[in-house]
Amino acid sequence: MAYRDNTRKINIGNVTIGGGNRIAIQSMTNTPTADIEKTVEQILCLEKAGCEIIRSTANTEAAADAFDKIKERIHIPIVADIHFDHRLAIRAIEHGADKIRINPGNIGGRDNLVKVVKAAKEKNIPIRVGVNSGSLEREIIAKYGGVTAEGIVESALDKVRMIEECDYNNIVISIKSSDVMMSVKTHRLISEMTDYPLHVGITESGTVYSGNIKSSVGLGIILNEGIGDTIRVSLTGDPVQEVKTAKLILKTLGLRKGGPELVSCPTCGRTEIPLIPLAESVEELLNDYQHLNVKVAVMGCIVNGPGESKNADIGIAGGKNEGLLFKKGEIVRKVPADQLLSALKNELDNWQA
Repeated sequence: MAYRDNTRKINIGNVTIGGGNRIAIQSMTNTPTADIEKTVEQILCLEKAGCEIIRSTANTEAAADAFDKIKERIHIPIVADIHFDHRLAIRAIEHGADKIRINPGNIGGRDNLVKVVKAAKEKNIPIRVGVNSGSLEREIIAKYGGVTAEGIVESALDKVRMIEECDYNNIVISIKSSDVMMSVKTHRLISEMTDYPLHVGITESGTVYSGNIKSSVGLGIILNEGIGDTIRVSLTGDPVQEVKTAKLILKTLGLRKGGPELVSCPTCGRTEIPLIPLAESVEELLNDYQHLNVKVAVMGCIVNGPGESKNADIGIAGGKNEGLLFKKGEIVRKVPADQLLSALKNELDNWQA
């Protein structure tokens, strides 16, 4: 069964997933992979945000050839995303990909699949078998009367068998749908039918706004049921946002510890400071304090702000032309309103747990 404590352990570069290891956060570059400078620059930004595995497309020979050059300058494993052309899969493997993502059903037939698996076996790198609701075979759609969770699972396990028949089981399974509850059902079903580790995500979930909501609901349910070994939040936007959302989902579920946490109040008629931009500025500021295990509160008024956020380690509360700096609900000092952010930063710079 693919519940994360008893799935198989799979090594992707220096990251191990499955078997109770912590859930790894993934993202995907949106730069042309052949543009090594832009791709490396983006990956380094994603690393800083907390990305632990990165995937890049190997859609051309130049892209596949770039993997070893990119690897020299980054610090996390890199996965080659392959569609249709088995030669590019082999080329990416030869150029240092730590894992490949393929759909064995569209790689050009069994003979080509055998060649890809042989190359992966020689390097002992995992193969991620990816099946999305939009890529189901017509026969399966006809069998189930449409796109269903049962059909997605059947298709995925059929692709797994194709690789197993090549005498290889260094496999990660990915089954995704843009339908949140269908994704939940597919993961519930497949977790009872295999012990391969699962890459979990809600595919094509939308913009940062809608995608965050759909991903949080879907991943929240799946992960909370003990399913999932590595995740990617798929957003139409800056991939750094994918990583930030993934981290927060894991922390909210208690599956990640450490790093700063922000709590802030909704605005109301008592608010006399520009609370929304202040809270956003604090959230951005906290990206530079990932080494601190600290809960930070940003409250809109000084009437009951400190009291409402007494469980926070440190916080600020705004008033008319001034605000309060407080720790554990106790007021430390008054601060001019335009200096609240800098006062908070100074405290964090000198923070002692």
